[in-house]
Amino acid sequence: MVFFGVGLVLGNLGSMWTVILGAASFLGVALALKWVLQNANWWLYETKLGENQYSLPPGHLGLPFIGNMWSFLIAFKSSHPETFIDSFVSRYGKTGIYKAFMFGFPSIICTVPETCKRVLTDDDAFKPGWPDSTVELMGRKSFVSISFEEHKRLRKLTAAPVNGHEALSLYIPYIEEIVISSLEKWSTMGDIEFLTQVRKLTFRIIMYIFLSSESESAMEALEKEYTAVNHGVRAMAINIPGFAYHKALKARKNLVAIFQSIVNERRAQKKAGNFSKKKKDMMDALLEVEDEEGNKLTDEDIIDILIMYLNAGHESSGHTIMWATTFLQRHPEYFQKAKAEQEAILKRRPPTQKGMTLKEYREMEYLSNVIDETLRVVSFSLMVFREAKKDVNINGYIIPKGWRVLTWFRSVHLDSEIYDNPLEFKPERWENYTPKPATFLPFGAGSRLCPGNDLAKLEIGIFLHHFLLNYKLERLNPDCPLNHLPHPRPKDNCLARIRKTA
Repeated sequence: MVFFGVGLVLGNLGSMWTVILGAASFLGVALALKWVLQNANWWLYETKLGENQYSLPPGHLGLPFIGNMWSFLIAFKSSHPETFIDSFVSRYGKTGIYKAFMFGFPSIICTVPETCKRVLTDDDAFKPGWPDSTVELMGRKSFVSISFEEHKRLRKLTAAPVNGHEALSLYIPYIEEIVISSLEKWSTMGDIEFLTQVRKLTFRIIMYIFLSSESESAMEALEKEYTAVNHGVRAMAINIPGFAYHKALKARKNLVAIFQSIVNERRAQKKAGNFSKKKKDMMDALLEVEDEEGNKLTDEDIIDILIMYLNAGHESSGHTIMWATTFLQRHPEYFQKAKAEQEAILKRRPPTQKGMTLKEYREMEYLSNVIDETLRVVSFSLMVFREAKKDVNINGYIIPKGWRVLTWFRSVHLDSEIYDNPLEFKPERWENYTPKPATFLPFGAGSRLCPGNDLAKLEIGIFLHHFLLNYKLERLNPDCPLNHLPHPRPKDNCLARIRKTA
């Protein structure tokens, strides 16, 4: 019996050791796997840099394939998107430059004016580095992907028809007409999605400027395709049915077909001698324009320019109008000050003058402050993508050739060292204030500054002029939570009523 008891004990001990060794082995494998996953991107992208890997900015490339995207998405689906960059600052200090793995590429994130300015203005060292999904959707001949030389040529050819003094003066009467009629219509509709209606308004304006189109059915069809494209711009490039990128590619294909038919029709009209019988629009200008050597734009050039301009030309201005209106309505003191400025402009206007002039628009100093403050607080464009053309040294840190560089505008605009109480909407902060270089980047900076910035601000200014004079906004859900991707907006698209006050 004694020997039997000893054997039983020894047997139990043997089983325990087997369990312990098994658990230890499993833990060892788990720890090894964790180490491999945490360091795979380091091994794939950093070790090949040789000595330069030790001069990279602080940060971590995260897990394979996913990188830092998971924490980015978690932050921007929360009510506090700043936590994404805050996590870098808390771990590595406010260096203003960090390494990460974003949108499928090893990347450098720039979060302070000095680093952003260098990246945005040094065309010898940096070129566009947008995600593949953005390039495919906006077009390989659009401004987001072409070389510096080609960008310079196309920008020169298209600048005057979009932002020139003469062009802006010509656009004012139509913009005023559609703003006045839209506000009147909305005031009779009851509950509306204010953002949705404003986006339709700005799309109608840009369609008229570029294509002379006022067809409601055509605009609704095109706007629907653009909505699908926008949902795919920041999505992972997964071309499988059911994914946003797949749907966006189909929408782009439809847009290309529509614009190609318009180009063909215009070329046929010109050939038949009917080209000069109607008002010239941006499409006509693109068909006619040529550089110093007599080279004209190809169909692909024109179509990609149209896709880019029509998208940017209504999204940013539409969202900014919505936010500026809600900010003013939320702050009666700012509303009254902005309204008083508009009333003073009306009093100075000669009785024979019909409508606003560009000179009057440029006299709206306080309204300009309201628009700039809205652009700063909202930061419609979260970031801009570049790619290093060579190894670049910034503040002692190396940005390796081929790595993407993300200039994080949101961090600059909400930096408490630059703007006091940065989350507060305060137009007065712009009075007698000229921002230092790269501290205000709503339209980017450098040679690739947004080419339609003056037109966008003009649209916003004209809308606010008429809204302030005659209307007010009553939001149904003033505390509605926000979506931050692809752009900041209320989840209910600003459900509201427009009330006439005059």
